[in-house]
Amino acid sequence: MVKHQPLQVYEKQIFLSIITGIYGCRWKRYQRSQDDSSKWECLWFTILCSSFFLLLFWTYFWLVAQNDFNDFNWSVYNRTGEWTDETIPIVASTTVGISYITFLVILALFHISLGQQLNLFWLHKIGVLATLATTISGVVSVDDIWGDEWEVLFISLQATAPFLHIGALATVTAMGWLVAGYIVRRQRSNFQMMVLAVYIIILAALYLAPLLFTCPCVMDRHSLKPRPEIIGRRGAPMMAPENTVLSFNRALQQGATSLEADVTISVDGVPFLMRDRTLRRTTDVRKVFPSRQYEDASFFNWTEIRTLNAGQWFLESDPFWTVATITPKDQARIENQTVCSLVDMLRLAARANASALLNIRKPPAQHPRARSWFMDTLWAVQKAAIPTKRVMWSPDTDRGRVRGFQQSTQEKLSVQEMRQRGITSLTLHYSKASHKDIQEYLANNVSVTVYPVNEAWLYSTLWCSGVPSVSSDAPHVLRKVPYPIWLMSQTAYYFIWIASDLFSLAVVFVIFAFQNYHMIRWKMSGIQSCNPEQIVLNVVTRPQTREVNIMKEKLLFSELGNGHSSAEEISLYPENGYATYSPEEPI
Repeated sequence: MVKHQPLQVYEKQIFLSIITGIYGCRWKRYQRSQDDSSKWECLWFTILCSSFFLLLFWTYFWLVAQNDFNDFNWSVYNRTGEWTDETIPIVASTTVGISYITFLVILALFHISLGQQLNLFWLHKIGVLATLATTISGVVSVDDIWGDEWEVLFISLQATAPFLHIGALATVTAMGWLVAGYIVRRQRSNFQMMVLAVYIIILAALYLAPLLFTCPCVMDRHSLKPRPEIIGRRGAPMMAPENTVLSFNRALQQGATSLEADVTISVDGVPFLMRDRTLRRTTDVRKVFPSRQYEDASFFNWTEIRTLNAGQWFLESDPFWTVATITPKDQARIENQTVCSLVDMLRLAARANASALLNIRKPPAQHPRARSWFMDTLWAVQKAAIPTKRVMWSPDTDRGRVRGFQQSTQEKLSVQEMRQRGITSLTLHYSKASHKDIQEYLANNVSVTVYPVNEAWLYSTLWCSGVPSVSSDAPHVLRKVPYPIWLMSQTAYYFIWIASDLFSLAVVFVIFAFQNYHMIRWKMSGIQSCNPEQIVLNVVTRPQTREVNIMKEKLLFSELGNGHSSAEEISLYPENGYATYSPEEPI
């Protein structure tokens, strides 16, 4: 009678089971393999890595684009006519996507480091493709709706490049362990040499990358200019409804030295503050004048405009996610806000000894005040009793008729052209204000205001660039930045750069030397250790190696040494690859 005894006792490998189970739904030991991954699975690994890098780019974009979330929603509103916070689903889906793909990439790297065959589960393949398709469609949509915002990536690198460099260097250095293991533990091939060459090129590029960086905050701290003044852009719209008296009051309370407002002329010649072409987004015109809700705001008279509520929309839509931080008392004041006139805003600025920056939207050609809007605006300035030298005039028309006002423009012009037009102040979007341009304007006594600046990192970068003033939706945030987030001398920067490169190079050298030394010892140890999972008794197609046969022999004779039947005939090296048992025939 033949007794079938186990040839080996397996130790539980819980960690390996979890890794292969989650990645490829291979929870059982017999489902795993240490064979080379198929070309198909290598292709899926490439798709997975591509999705990861695209999502990493996408995530970084939305992190630095927080400065302009409100502008993005406003752009969507101008296209659709309905105000919704589109950033919430985008941020939520991006967070889920990057977490999921990063998790799969980590599992795949564990497979490679443990020598396991890559075999991505079909459900994960669907998830990867869905994530990749969603991200690509998001990139295309943003490029169509908000194409100018890509510039924020280059601006942000002025503040984040040194830190991203160190992070990337640490990651690629750690990847050297996988590359070294792949190169050393396998027979030499052209593909291995290509992998090694690509790794060396990437590492060398990272070592030299800081040569391309332009960081304004790498400077001598004694050369740092005074802290930029803060202009309340439409007041403090994160704390109160934009372009309302309460909003401008909040801005002044948070340290704003100037107020910026969008001016529209009513049909009866009263300048009032409104950003949009219509009244739908920031008033209750849908309830009060439902048949006129799509009408141009300038075709309402001042009496009609004063009947509209300009605060309830802020509490309902919560455009900056700040309503929860506002006290019930302030919420009650917000709920009773009305549309603010230019005179009221200028009087508030005059009492606070603040300046005013006016962005005037000229009425349409068929408007009754199309030709007299200029005089209507001057009348409001005179009525508010604010000194004209503290009022910045931005419209390019009728500059010759403006006496005493500060001449400002939002168009990027050369210094010579600005002198010809008599312009002394320039208001630029931060994406158009390079460090070199700012220095040129300041050297020619041109005051530069940059907008919109709502994040501390952007404020710090512009501070280091020497910008004298910024226009912000968040004066309460910038008020908490008493000093640039980081400031480093040129010598310290070079030291950190060279030291990190040398340390990375040393670590990579040690990794390759250790892997190579470990492999040499393994080969010289006489009998090479063999993973029990490589002993598969029912594999016919794969030829037996000497190492596997030796391990089989040890395992089989260990069974005999444990007292099992010695009358069994054991075939250790059968032609068909099977270990067979047959009872000994009597003599």
